[in-house]
Amino acid sequence: MQAVEVKKDGLKREYKVTVPAAELATRVSARLAELGKSMKVPGFRPGKAPAKMMESRYGDAVMGEVVEKAVNDGTTAAIRDNKLRPATQPSVDIKSFEKGKDLEFSMTVEVLPDVTVMDLKAIKLERPVAKVADKTIEDALSRIAKNNRKTQKISENRATKKGDVVVIDYAGKLEDGTTKPGMSSVGYQLELGSNSFIAGFEDQLVGKNVGDDVEVKVTFPENYGAADLAGKNATFAVTVHEIHEAADAAIDDEFAKTLGVEDLNALKKAVRDQMESEYGQYSRQKLKRALFDLLDEKHDFPLPFGMVEAEYKIILDQIEQEKKYKGETEALGEEELDELKGIAARRVRLGLILSEVGQANNVTVTDQDIQRAVMDQARRFPGQEAQVFEMFRKNNQMVENLRAPIFEDKVVDFMIELADIKDAEVSLEDLTRDDDDDTAEASQPKAKKAKK
Repeated sequence: MQAVEVKKDGLKREYKVTVPAAELATRVSARLAELGKSMKVPGFRPGKAPAKMMESRYGDAVMGEVVEKAVNDGTTAAIRDNKLRPATQPSVDIKSFEKGKDLEFSMTVEVLPDVTVMDLKAIKLERPVAKVADKTIEDALSRIAKNNRKTQKISENRATKKGDVVVIDYAGKLEDGTTKPGMSSVGYQLELGSNSFIAGFEDQLVGKNVGDDVEVKVTFPENYGAADLAGKNATFAVTVHEIHEAADAAIDDEFAKTLGVEDLNALKKAVRDQMESEYGQYSRQKLKRALFDLLDEKHDFPLPFGMVEAEYKIILDQIEQEKKYKGETEALGEEELDELKGIAARRVRLGLILSEVGQANNVTVTDQDIQRAVMDQARRFPGQEAQVFEMFRKNNQMVENLRAPIFEDKVVDFMIELADIKDAEVSLEDLTRDDDDDTAEASQPKAKKAKK
């Protein structure tokens, strides 16, 4: 087997691979002999059928199998012997093959570029940080108290108003007179103004009295979760049974105990710790974004076309899925598509830089790292942890999908430790504001992104 480089164009390499006819014949004979040990041929015991008869019966099928394996082996050998680092799956084109003659095929592959990483110790960045103000703690406690306040039935005779909790029965029907699961309930407690029901439902119950029967007309949103209700008109027969007022909770030690903490000071500390953790996540995300911007700016090397195209397709598919979910039909414009290609190129470039840094410095993802990530995923579904663990146990691809972001974070941590990082105090507004006034991943450029 011989592989000769016939073309070198940027990162693309093309090789002519030749497998001698004699080698193919040897492989075919060996495979036929192997099959002959177990094949049942009428009139012969297993393993006793003549070689010519085996060749006559199974020669063509075996030749196809041998050629396929020869191509795979030749491709692997060409990559190994020429010390190539494939960026994408090689493509193969059989140029010449006839029985009794050499097999010739071309193997084309894009290789990874040589990446020279900048001196990580020369990196200088600012990490924006914000202090948790006492007023912010007080506001948070007020929100907690509001969310945990109790309601009491009113004794006076008055109409409902926003902020009231009404106890109602309701039964809904679509325009065609049919009803669907979830369109009726008895004794339901609904806070008016909470926007927990379809738009317009709660407003039509404001100004009503106990005992009133109200006909509420609404239209389900076009992007409603249940497809059989999306965009349809419905009428609900509603009866108001009781009106409750929310009673503000006193923010004191007793209130803290109802939340499972020792006293008010312990509650304040828990709130502060939570906020400092959230602020820290914002700071890290901003710092990571700045680091990626710098790495993107300071490195310029050719990118494998296939990798960029694959990443571009992933981004485009994600956006199309989001548009479909939201019921949007407007096609992306050329300018927006160009921006997505820029995002794809940036992601590939940063991925190659991170990979180079990680490999050069022995950054690895351990089993313990994966286990912690699975635990984090399980915590997102309280009460369903066992099912989450089972899904990961049965689906190895789900486990592997956790590896890339863990590797990225570990490499980022490694670079931040080497870099010169200075904290810069900023306002909470500046800390939490997205650079693009839109949700963005750290690996995306600062340019205005395509509409989603």
